[in-house]
Amino acid sequence: MIFLILIAGFWAGLQNALAGGGSFITLPALILSGMSPLAANITSTVALFPGQVTSGVAGRRLVTGIGKLPFWVLFLVSVLGGGLGGLLLLETPSTLFARLVPWLVLFATSVFAWGSFFRKSAKGQRQIGPVSAAIAQFCIAIYGGYFGGGIGFLMMAALTMAGLPTRDAGATKNALAGVMNAAAVALFVASPEVHWTEALVLGGGAIVGGLGGAWALYRVNERVLRLVIVGIGIALTFGLFLRPV
Repeated sequence: MIFLILIAGFWAGLQNALAGGGSFITLPALILSGMSPLAANITSTVALFPGQVTSGVAGRRLVTGIGKLPFWVLFLVSVLGGGLGGLLLLETPSTLFARLVPWLVLFATSVFAWGSFFRKSAKGQRQIGPVSAAIAQFCIAIYGGYFGGGIGFLMMAALTMAGLPTRDAGATKNALAGVMNAAAVALFVASPEVHWTEALVLGGGAIVGGLGGAWALYRVNERVLRLVIVGIGIALTFGLFLRPV
């Protein structure tokens, strides 16, 4: 089973570097290993965090604020929201979270599909103001600290609607994803729900996969990859709805 988790980590790291949606791989792999959905979600968040930090640091020169709203404000609301989401998760009974997970995965899959195939770029035209963008980021951060699936596309939508160019929005999104999860991970590391052996194996695989993803970035058909991700999300949703709690 450890080998399966290693492969899942590698695939998730590769997938996150290319298109996002790595949690669609790690969550079912950890559940199959015998973890509860709550433990799987917490362990996955801890394991994938180093890769998110690496992505944020790599694109730091493109990270920016929104108009007169400086980046440090987005940083702050992401920390606060991520921490709040993490606290909510830790206070959620495992049985209740098991009932919520299918709906969370369904929502995340829908967001991923929308962002991949249906969302039209704002092309630099501001559709929401800086204050609205900050509020949206706070809400996304709460969701990210609690579950996290689909946060990349939620942030890309909010940042591009606020007028950021796609490249700047992507780099800023990566930085903020690391920030919001840092707050959650700081709470999770002391949780008995973290399975450290699996987290280390998963994280190691994800780091190698992320390096492979950087190499493969221009060699893989991204549309096909996104279709595969959506297919996995749909299959996972059905599997979780049919799985006894």
